[in-house]
Amino acid sequence: MTLRRRMHRFQYQGRELFCEQVPVSRIAHKIGTPFYLYSMGTFLDHFEKLKKAFAPANPLICFSMKANSSLTILKALAAKGAGLDIVSGGELFRAQRVGADPQKIVYASVGKTETEIEEAIRSRILMFNVESIPELEAINAAACRLKTIQKVAIRLNPDVTPTTHDYITTGAKQNKFGLDARTATQLFMESYRYPFLRFAGVHIHIGSQITNAKPFIAAIKRALTFIDNVRFGGNPVEFLNIGGGLGIIYSKEKPQTAKDFADKILPLFKDYDLKKSLKLVLEPGRFIAGNSGMLVTKVLGVKHSDAKSFVIVDAGMNDLIRPAFYGAYHDILSVRKKNKKSSGLRADVVGPICESSDFLGKDRLLAAVETGDLLAVMSCGAYGFVMSSNYNSRPRVPEIVVKGGRFFVAKKRETRMDLIRGEKIVAEVL
Repeated sequence: MTLRRRMHRFQYQGRELFCEQVPVSRIAHKIGTPFYLYSMGTFLDHFEKLKKAFAPANPLICFSMKANSSLTILKALAAKGAGLDIVSGGELFRAQRVGADPQKIVYASVGKTETEIEEAIRSRILMFNVESIPELEAINAAACRLKTIQKVAIRLNPDVTPTTHDYITTGAKQNKFGLDARTATQLFMESYRYPFLRFAGVHIHIGSQITNAKPFIAAIKRALTFIDNVRFGGNPVEFLNIGGGLGIIYSKEKPQTAKDFADKILPLFKDYDLKKSLKLVLEPGRFIAGNSGMLVTKVLGVKHSDAKSFVIVDAGMNDLIRPAFYGAYHDILSVRKKNKKSSGLRADVVGPICESSDFLGKDRLLAAVETGDLLAVMSCGAYGFVMSSNYNSRPRVPEIVVKGGRFFVAKKRETRMDLIRGEKIVAEVL
């Protein structure tokens, strides 16, 4: 087991795995397992790389909160100038808690409730990414009630299908996201029907974990053609939001760097003034967060059968659902390397959940492991903790943040009392 070549601050020093300057085993001894562990330096490194790569365009970079909504992480990114891409009222609440600039918040999601829309307008967010005509009507009605004008961006479905998992493809015509070009054009032409809205932008997002620029280029070209057409019809478009979706290394992927991506995307805008007439918006999530975190778990035992071997750990699919949900691959490393003479073991790494789909890795060649050993499940900074649950009545794990030589508890481990908070035994039905 080796650390594959990727940009992060999780490295071995001798036989010990470190997060920045802190041994992971020291945190495990203090906190207990399992837990999520984040490198603050890695989060900020990835944001700064993207910011630097796109500097000629001076874009608004809105971190996608659905990837990781830790208040500590959000506060740190906002302090560096990041905006936020939100998809729910709960995420808006989190953004407000960290003091995010509302004029750097864009609000996506196919289904926004009336309450969520009103809350967002009251908080003076920059823009809604609008997915449908009913949503447009709901935002217009809410803005009318609140006696204000609200900016919106129409989400264009460019009918571009990237090579990625079906569940994270969002820009094809059969997906639920966005509007076809004909409908979107008609909305711009009839914007007068929505007097409390300003049709300020166009939004596209074609999917996630995309490792090359070709589908982005195709989608952006279609978006620019669309913008040219509606501008010709007398509709100013201030913003083009090109979404997120940049892939990272989980296993053997060879994704583009931020600079590679910018070098291919920015020339598409050579005929546009990106600092005056068309503001660029990006919504990275996984690219910033993915390789910035890991899940640390302890081996409970090793089980051998005629068919295969199993390494049973104390983290399960309720803690990290991506392998069960997407068939996702995450490297699994020993927190402390064994003596090189130790023989390896090929096994499934499984958790304690009562489901056959409860696994963190299948058919993995691991260093010799035994009860009590610590394992690090890598690349869990995005869509890890945020997708965790209390399935099997398991308290959710803590989130730990490392900065330099210190670590901090950003979210405490839930207790069993947390599991039943809000519940009561209804005596009347007994």
